Amino acid sequence: MKVTCFSSFTFGYLDRARVLFASLRRFHPDWDLVALITDEPPPGFTLRVEDEAFDRVVYATDLDIPDLRGWLFKHDVVEVCTAVKGPFIRQACETAEVVIYLDPDTALFESLSPLLERLERDNILLTPHLLDPNTERQAILDNDLSASRTGIFNLGFVAIRAAGEGLRFADWWRSRLLEFCYDDIPAGLFVDQKWCDHVPALFDKVGVVRDPGYNVASWNLSQRRVEIGRDGAIGVNGFPLRFWHFTKLGPTGDAMTRRYAQGSSAVYEIWRWYKEQVAAAAAPIPAGYWAYGVYSDGTPIARAHRLAWRERPDLQARFADPFAADGFKAWLEAGQDEDAGAA
Repeated sequence: MKVTCFSSFTFGYLDRARVLFASLRRFHPDWDLVALITDEPPPGFTLRVEDEAFDRVVYATDLDIPDLRGWLFKHDVVEVCTAVKGPFIRQACETAEVVIYLDPDTALFESLSPLLERLERDNILLTPHLLDPNTERQAILDNDLSASRTGIFNLGFVAIRAAGEGLRFADWWRSRLLEFCYDDIPAGLFVDQKWCDHVPALFDKVGVVRDPGYNVASWNLSQRRVEIGRDGAIGVNGFPLRFWHFTKLGPTGDAMTRRYAQGSSAVYEIWRWYKEQVAAAAAPIPAGYWAYGVYSDGTPIARAHRLAWRERPDLQARFADPFAADGFKAWLEAGQDEDAGAA
């Protein structure tokens, strides 16, 4: 079975992605591993695929996205790294039998082969944020209500068969993410994730992965008991740990882990291991680097500028390249909004 597994990230997340792909290569050396990068290498840095654990790199420029630079400008870094997942998953369906997505801040601890067995009967696999209801008020506030706002399923993982309902899902997801992949909770959007609340209603052969060993993260630790056996095997509620989602590496992730680790030394040991792996995988990437985060003169692009561009077709028609400092940026600085409104 031809399996393509990909992750979407910028060069600023290359260290985390390296850890993910190394774990994938360990358990699935025969899979086609793809780094989907919406970025350009920073000056002086060369990405040598032959030195990496992934097989190939696909850039956003390799995807069939109309008016790519204008489209990129509409999104911040999180929005765009989720938006490109739709076009790529559809493109991958042309050559693969199964397509799997994993966030760059995940890592495998066991084989994902059971997912391929499930895909013999299901065409779409999703993991919910929560498998069991929380009972503590703080956990309900942190986790249940968060999932209600941002999506029932965590789209740090999705797997599809590249045919039937899986292919129909890929077509639909591509369409939605090309036009509506924004962080705008009041409008009912949370990047790619909130859309997938609709999947069980819109598609047949949808499998909800209820095995607690998949997609373990701070938002479900309140209901998952993690233990490391004498043989080093890691269990979650008695099931093998398949992959962990190390979301928000740093102070926020540490705070949530402390709150819900339930005093488990195993959780802290896993996080310690991950931080060491990420540090060892570090690349010489400038802090905060993202090629599409600045205008051509190096000025950071304010979110308000992206929103103005997104919401104004007249500006999109007027300026061919919104990243050009002598175009859209100069117009904004000149305060010519009334002129554009009349155009």
